[in-house]
Amino acid sequence: MRKINMISVIMKKTVTASFVLFTSNLFAQTTPSIELTEQVFSQCVSNIKQKAETAGIDSNVIGHALDNVKLIEKVLEYDRNQPEFVQTFPAYLNKRVTQWRIDKGREMLQKHKALLNELTDKYGVPAHYLVSFWGLETNFGSYKGKMPIIDSLATLACDQRRSKFFTEELLTALKLMQRENLNKEKMLGSWAGAMGHTQFMPSAYINYAVDGDDDGLIDLWDSEPDALSSAANFLNKLGWKKGFIWGREVTLPENFDYSYAGKDSSKSLTTWSEFGVLKVNDAQIPKSDIDASLILPTGAKGPAFLVYDNFDVIMRWNNSESYALAVGYLADRIIGKPEWHKALPDLPNYPISDMVDLQNGLNELGFDVGKADGIMGPATRKGIRQFQLSKNLLADGYPDESVFTNVKEAVIDTQK
Repeated sequence: MRKINMISVIMKKTVTASFVLFTSNLFAQTTPSIELTEQVFSQCVSNIKQKAETAGIDSNVIGHALDNVKLIEKVLEYDRNQPEFVQTFPAYLNKRVTQWRIDKGREMLQKHKALLNELTDKYGVPAHYLVSFWGLETNFGSYKGKMPIIDSLATLACDQRRSKFFTEELLTALKLMQRENLNKEKMLGSWAGAMGHTQFMPSAYINYAVDGDDDGLIDLWDSEPDALSSAANFLNKLGWKKGFIWGREVTLPENFDYSYAGKDSSKSLTTWSEFGVLKVNDAQIPKSDIDASLILPTGAKGPAFLVYDNFDVIMRWNNSESYALAVGYLADRIIGKPEWHKALPDLPNYPISDMVDLQNGLNELGFDVGKADGIMGPATRKGIRQFQLSKNLLADGYPDESVFTNVKEAVIDTQK
């Protein structure tokens, strides 16, 4: 369970528009919230204690966890934070797939070779992917977060905006304390409740974490074997397909029909080959009934990727194409694969308000993209692609300057 999904990356009106990055629907605004005062918080905690008792959690655990629980204003600030400008995909990737992480990943691959080989045999997930997740989540355990998990979850549970979800996570955290004999003071992590080397939410911890060092406990903070074993089990349960990669960079032919791009347009490798899609060394894609989708993280001007079922599994860990690409790319680089063949373009940031305007315009023109929330998800990409096709524009589903201009002009025309 993770924090973040696709967030739009929008740029100033006079420059070329960028692509979306990540944020999670989990953290998107859902309902307006009232002010969370100390009095409201105190009453809410009392209600949660009652729910914990009903759930059969030991009274000593409830008291240890909640008797002195604190409202953390900073958590609410993080939760409310909606940046005006968001990173482009190239900026996101370059900060995460660094030479340091590649080198450290190779070091960790050797350090835990025996364990990782066992995990690959047992769960089917190759070692370099496990190390890649570990590196992206916590820099291989060097930064696991410093926020008090119980206080953070209680704060979010008592805030109206996503009370139901975080109340369940808090109750699950209490069950974990009871099951694993965890001390509240040890339970530090992200402001939203993610914990340990692999940044598991309590629900992921209790359902998927396993005892990798056979000491009778599951400790995702101090036991690297527990953390890596848990990651392998999690990915296995999410549906990882043994023997398959996440995807590959490809080369597209001239005059390629970009309306075929997008995660919602899966086709067999045989079909992609017939469309003229090649490997980056210009070799033929093997003809097969294996399905793949074509994604363009920076539009037609950037690299293109055919992604397979395991890419979707990575997105079930963190529902973001950008994150999934980073995991796959870092994993590849750790085992010595080269940099991507086509360079990522240098894209400026732009304000989220522009994407909201674009979404409103598309909806008004009959290209249904859902709620205008500034998040560049699959529905928005599909709507952009349909609009581009209607205007004989290059239909890559990417919001460049021509899309913003043409949508604005089309809306004005409908109002005349």
